[in-house]
Amino acid sequence: MTPTTPSASPAISTPGRAAASEARKRRIRDAALSLFSQFGLRGASLDAIADQAGVSKTNLLYYFPSKEKLYISVLQQILNTWLEPIRAIDANQTPEAAIRHYIRIKVELSRDHEQSSRLFCLEMIQGAPLLKEELQHDLRALVEEKSKVIEGWIAHGSLLPVDPHHLIYLLWGATQHYADFAVQIDAISGKTLSDPDFFEATVDNIQRIVLGGLLSR
Repeated sequence: MTPTTPSASPAISTPGRAAASEARKRRIRDAALSLFSQFGLRGASLDAIADQAGVSKTNLLYYFPSKEKLYISVLQQILNTWLEPIRAIDANQTPEAAIRHYIRIKVELSRDHEQSSRLFCLEMIQGAPLLKEELQHDLRALVEEKSKVIEGWIAHGSLLPVDPHHLIYLLWGATQHYADFAVQIDAISGKTLSDPDFFEATVDNIQRIVLGGLLSR
């Protein structure tokens, strides 16, 4: 009997190849973020994104089959990054510690991710046509979960009565304003969050203003 030749096993991605692939996707998203935040979905071309990312258009379309899918991927990544601080809020924390930490991390994000914040803001102004479903489900569920944490703090008397939703909206607006309106702030104050002293003053003032109206005495 003639021995059978074992069939070739399927190719397995090596860790190095997988890492290179992820790095390529990250470069594409970074380039897309830069151009989408400047020109919007319609104004940014796939050719320009591929050129800035240092890949061919064919390679870009291998990872992201259309400009809309790339745009949604960028927006989802932005949403995940900006929601990490609120996900970290825990009922076992004191409200003062949780809110102080949240404000600092959100101002850091405003300093380090201006383009992300502006693109997300642009999507919201346009009615979030490509992200509305995610906002209505995952984001709503997260806000409801953290609202219950805030309600627990209020019930225990460690936080003055406040509508949790409005508190969350206030924190979003107060911290992200420094990214979305960085040009306006620079024009008025001559400073941006890249100035360490201005950064610390921003964090301190938002913390004191917010907590001054929330902590029970």
